Amino acid sequence: MRNFILFIRRFFNLILFLLLEVVCIVLIGRTNTLQGNDIMSSANIVLGSMYKQRADVAYYFGLKRMNDSLVSENVELRRQLAEYAGVDTLADSSATYAIIRRDSTVPVKYAAYYYRTARVINNTVGAVNNYITLNRGEKDGIKKDMAVISAEGAVGRIVHTSRNFSTAISVLSKKQQVSARLKDGTIGYVSWEGRDANTLVMKNIPNQIKVYKGDTVYTTDYSFFPTDVMIGIVYKTAIIKSKNLQVLYLRPATNFRRLQYVYIVENKMAAERKQLEGAVAEEDNK
Repeated sequence: MRNFILFIRRFFNLILFLLLEVVCIVLIGRTNTLQGNDIMSSANIVLGSMYKQRADVAYYFGLKRMNDSLVSENVELRRQLAEYAGVDTLADSSATYAIIRRDSTVPVKYAAYYYRTARVINNTVGAVNNYITLNRGEKDGIKKDMAVISAEGAVGRIVHTSRNFSTAISVLSKKQQVSARLKDGTIGYVSWEGRDANTLVMKNIPNQIKVYKGDTVYTTDYSFFPTDVMIGIVYKTAIIKSKNLQVLYLRPATNFRRLQYVYIVENKMAAERKQLEGAVAEEDNK
């Protein structure tokens, strides 16, 4: 104990200097300045390499479960192909997503989505805002705001990238709401309350809307996700009589505790849409 105290006294100035340096770096990193972005990018590179080594070990022991998941996904894809066998599609089906119209007189339109596979090398589920580190980065064409989905459903959105890695904010985050719809077309937002990783909520649904246990909730065209990606399944509803509204409690479609592989989705029309909507907003502010 005496030696420890002598050590602290001898190197007090150096220890204090290092602590202040760490505090400064953290404060800069949490801002949106150029220096903050550089720090986040560098941190992604260093942490990404560390997470990759750890994930490689877990990956080896999880091969059987992963194979089972791939088999299930292939069965689902075959089922969907059978359903759309009679629909005319573009030649490159891996890069196009058909927006089906009920009215046969309206031409079938396409939104150009490009899917890239990625492996999860780090994932949190217990924080207020949870993040997922992926082994794909800028050299693979990954950009900020791309959607991330799994074979089961919605996962999150890319928020940081480095050359070889990227980080996505999970739907299990209080600051990440997702535009969603019920099977009857009712639109709302799904969010996470920051407690249970197995529960999402969809609030402000009118009482007159009939919702039942087992109903599925999907993404909409209003979000960064492709449309009709499953978000979750309703397992409970709660009525707020004073407001004539109800709250839906969902089980996430994606099992975040067992997440190993994902798809990073690039919307080829996102830039054009963002530019157009930005011009409209700018015009309204004049």
